[in-house]
Amino acid sequence: MRLQGKRIAILVEDHYQELEFWYPLLRFREEGADVVVVGSGAAQAFTGKYGYPAEVDKAATEVSADQFDAVVIPGGYAPDRMRRHPAMVALVREAAEKGKIVAAICHAGWMLASAEVIQGKTVTGFFAIKDDLVHAGANYVDTQVAVDGNLITSRKPEDLPAFCRTIIVALGGEVSPPVCPLCQQTIYSGKTWD
Repeated sequence: MRLQGKRIAILVEDHYQELEFWYPLLRFREEGADVVVVGSGAAQAFTGKYGYPAEVDKAATEVSADQFDAVVIPGGYAPDRMRRHPAMVALVREAAEKGKIVAAICHAGWMLASAEVIQGKTVTGFFAIKDDLVHAGANYVDTQVAVDGNLITSRKPEDLPAFCRTIIVALGGEVSPPVCPLCQQTIYSGKTWD
């Protein structure tokens, strides 16, 4: 229960990537976090890319960054829909400005660009949105996870284990960096997962 007492918002909209939504949601609940599914307000449930539904707990207009320790943004095509809703963009911007953990995977970098929080930051994301991130002023790197201050970014579903471990560490879920059980080497370098 490394995240006991932590409250995490996970954003959702239609065409979300199922693994990038459900893996973090269940992983953080497993660690004791109170995970709140925050939608745009356009519906009470949204459908993923492969048809799996996700129920909303709160609309973005009903919450503020002060209520959360972290905001997690899954990918798929949902971020393109999310950024059409000013309240969702404002939640991400406010969380970033207040020093909350803001974590984005895959196409979720679109939300970071729309929230204008990546100027001068080192980020990663799905390779197809590299230009969008660079044009928003970010330094793009091709790595499983990039950490720059309170921003945590990853590229694709295969990066989810490292993405979630990094978020857990950033929320104070571990006192020391994780160590590989096979080679006893420190896994977390402080900047990226290698």
